[in-house]
Parts: sequence; structure tokens; C-alpha cells
Amino acid sequence: MRLPEWRLLEVARGLASRAGEAIGGAAGALVGVFQAKGKGDSADAKPVQVNGYVAQVPSGRRVYAVGDIHGRADLLMRLLQDLRTDARHGEYEGRPILIFLGDYIDRGFQSKDVIDILLSNMLSPFETYFLKGNHEQAMLQFMGDPGVGPTWAKFGGSETLVSYGVRPPRMQTSVDEWRQACEDLHTVLPPEHLHFLSNLDLSVRIGDYVFVHAGVRPGVPLEAQSEQDLLWIREDFLMDKRPLGATIVHGHTPASRPYKDGRRVGLDTGAYLSGKLTAARFEHDSVEFITTGPRVEAAAASAR
Repeated sequence: MRLPEWRLLEVARGLASRAGEAIGGAAGALVGVFQAKGKGDSADAKPVQVNGYVAQVPSGRRVYAVGDIHGRADLLMRLLQDLRTDARHGEYEGRPILIFLGDYIDRGFQSKDVIDILLSNMLSPFETYFLKGNHEQAMLQFMGDPGVGPTWAKFGGSETLVSYGVRPPRMQTSVDEWRQACEDLHTVLPPEHLHFLSNLDLSVRIGDYVFVHAGVRPGVPLEAQSEQDLLWIREDFLMDKRPLGATIVHGHTPASRPYKDGRRVGLDTGAYLSGKLTAARFEHDSVEFITTGPRVEAAAASAR
């Protein structure tokens, strides 16, 4: 049975984290194959149809959303520069809205730098919202219970520790080493970073769009969604065909290019391995994608 693309990217990530640069290069090549499939000459700005009507943001407003960053401060800086340039063009009311979909940390070695950037004046032209991802949840859990360290490490937590100057345990099963790493992280973590991580939103609704990290559970009202589903859901959300009460904009599930249909807009393009961090611009009834690589057309429902 053919694995879905997001699982192949997850496998590639796992290989890179376990076998170092040699296998990491091979994993990168694998992602490169996906990227070659997805390249297009221009961005896709077509409307999103939802149950016979066209999804829209409020008239006169411009909204940007950014997918999973995963410790790639270099890509974040490039994308923010592009968004600041883009925001200077066009006619709209007020400051543009900028929503980050979570997973700022882990896997990449620039996690601390990513949060520094998110707290900097680089974002001053925008009205900002920061959503919580499952990786931020895992880091906060580790800070309260060092016993979850081995699990967090499997998600890329060791790279986050390194970014803060904390030595990860040499033995993944060492309780004492994980306890020490937890104490060291508490010591060096800037108070503003802890405040940031502890006060992330779970969802934001703007017009006909609801922005979340992972997705929503079909059949459950949007206002009754659990934090577990908003941060972790995958197949039950992606494979379902029922209407959701809004168009869901999400990250969490990596793909070679952004995805768009009447139910959802997916923005995780595997930045950690692919080198491609993706944002979407929502204005009136159009959706356009902006990436750190070549602009690409979204994968459509018919192509799945």
C-alpha cells in the first residue's frame, strides 16, 4: 500500500534525526523529489468554494497565515521580509492580520531564534495571532515533568534544548539527565519566551475561515473542539468529507506543496527538511500562496 505523502516526509524526518548528515541528505533528496512535482510558475489565487458559497475574509481586510516553522529561523526571516513587502501593495483597511499556525520549535536547531523573531519588531506592521502547536505543548509538558523528555526528544526536543544552550541527555533513558536538562532549561529560558509559550491561542476565526494547528474533528461543533484534536488530529480530519462549518486553515501535516479545497487549506510544507516555508494570503474571496522557494499552485482535491 502506498504511504501518503505526509507519512513519507515524517519518515524522512525520522531518518535525518537518527542517522545524521548522510541520511539527512538522502532524506532531503527525497523531499526534493516531492518539490519538483509541485513547482508551478505562479501562485494560485482562486476562490475557495464551501458548500456552494465562496469563503471570504471580512471585506476590506487582508489576512496572512504561516505554516509550521520547526526551528528554521533563516526561513522565517526570509518569509517575513516577503510578507512585509507584499503588505505594502494593494488596498485594504487597517493593519494586515498575520496568524502563525504553531510548531515554532523542535527539529531545527534555531528554535530559540524563531521565538526571538516572533517577539521582535519584525512583526510590527501586522496584527498578530500565535496558535499553539503540539510541539509547544510537548515542551511545556517537559518543563512540568522531565519524565516526558524521551518522548519529546523523539519529536525533535533535543534540538530545541541545544538552541537554548542546554545539553541533551547522552542516555535517552537516564532519569537524572532529563531532570538536569529540565532544570537547566528553566534556568536559561527567557521569561518572555515562557510567557509566549504559555499564552498561545488554540484557534482564531476570521470570516469564513477558522485557523488551527492540526485540524478539527468532523461532527463536533467548532466551538466544542478539544485541545487534543486541535493540536494532534490527522487522518480523521484529512480523510473525512463532511462539511465543517467553516474552511479550516491548518498546518501539522507536511506535504510537498500547500493544499486547498472547500473544507481546508493546508500550509505545512515540511520547512525543516524541504527548505520551503509557506504562507497564505487571504483577501476577499481569494487565496494566494507565498513560499521561501518558487511560488507554487496548491494541490487540488481532484489531485488527491
